Amino acid sequence: MPAPPRRDGVAGLRLPWHGCGKDDETTGFEQSGQGAGGGIIHFPCHRDHASMDDNITRRGGFSTRAIHHGYDAYAAPGALNPPLYLSSTYTFPTTADGSARFAGEQQGYVYSRVGNPTTGLLEARLADLEGGEAAVVTASGQGATTSLLWTLLSAGDEVIADKTLYGCTFAFLNHGLARFGVKVRHVDLSDPANLSAALSPATKVVFFETPANPNMRLVDIAAVADIARRHGAVTVVDNTYCTPYLQRPLELGADFVVHSATKYLGGHGDLLAGAIVGPAEVLQQVRFHGLKDMTGAVLSSQDAFLVLRGLKTLALRMDRHCASAAQVAEFLAGRPEVAVVHYPGLAGFPQHDLARRQMARFGGMVAFELKGGLDAGVRFMDALGLFTRAVSLGDAESLAQHPASMTHATYTLEQRAEHFIGEGLVRLSVGLEDAEDLLADLEQALARV
Repeated sequence: MPAPPRRDGVAGLRLPWHGCGKDDETTGFEQSGQGAGGGIIHFPCHRDHASMDDNITRRGGFSTRAIHHGYDAYAAPGALNPPLYLSSTYTFPTTADGSARFAGEQQGYVYSRVGNPTTGLLEARLADLEGGEAAVVTASGQGATTSLLWTLLSAGDEVIADKTLYGCTFAFLNHGLARFGVKVRHVDLSDPANLSAALSPATKVVFFETPANPNMRLVDIAAVADIARRHGAVTVVDNTYCTPYLQRPLELGADFVVHSATKYLGGHGDLLAGAIVGPAEVLQQVRFHGLKDMTGAVLSSQDAFLVLRGLKTLALRMDRHCASAAQVAEFLAGRPEVAVVHYPGLAGFPQHDLARRQMARFGGMVAFELKGGLDAGVRFMDALGLFTRAVSLGDAESLAQHPASMTHATYTLEQRAEHFIGEGLVRLSVGLEDAEDLLADLEQALARV
């Protein structure tokens, strides 16, 4: 990976540690993060007792780590679930201790805008599941994207983003960063050769989603990351649709992963959260610049606790989402009202082979284009009974949305066409209900189109 961009007043700071203190006898957390000395630190908070075998939690399977990583219930004291820390600030035993923490010479918490034991555990667990050095959690997925990009970019830099993006990401790039001298160009990254042709000396970041919201287009993570790295740019992948259970972009060469943890990671539609996973050194800059000073998008400890709860059932839920989505996609592919179904698991999906290479399964999201265009999309949406008309995704409830009138309504008609978002496109987040009931609802709604 190329050397990360440096910020005046950021790179040279001696940053206070945001994990639990060495001598903490209460939390049972084993934090991962970057200390002031510049390395990744792993240390037990309390281990002079019978405790869980570290080899199990560090080398176990995905679900084992999603449930246990970074927390020792025997040290907490004996609490099966990690405690919820509600403190906004933290005490110093002496003035000298406070001075040492601010100087980065002593481990310990200072203020919850920088770190909290509950959010710290979530960061350690997400970094482990994504295969990254470190993580920073934020108050929303948009908070993750903006905190990272405000840190990586300066006036005069350029971002190359894929043609298809979440509507708020598109707005931030084109109506936010662009106002401050950052050039944004949208390129069809489904063909990596397009990136090679588009790169310029000013390109610092390549940003994309895969699968893309809302039309399920894929980007070859390994190929694009390789091209970007050889040019000296960093690659940022929004992995919200897949989660690390289905796809791990860092293992394919990406530099950073961002998530809306509101979606599958939380899984119950009752929280807002985001996450960034990547190199520890750069994420310290994100924590103390992009998050602390620029966006202030700090995740509450209550919501961090809920995401930790969601991670425990992530694999089970994703298996159910994937299985039901595959049935929905096959059903829609056989309907005369449907022009095309966008689902990576279908053999006829144009990028099916790529999906098989970089995804463990094909996800819980299905998009399809109705032959009747905008009017058909509206009639279909209004006829749904079990599917709930709502934005967002990844909940237990199945959700349906019409991008042209909802999430991508900020695009002009021409922009939607340019970015491959049809007027009759419908996006389904297939939930955890019985698949037979979902198919029956789709059938009766299609009959009214």
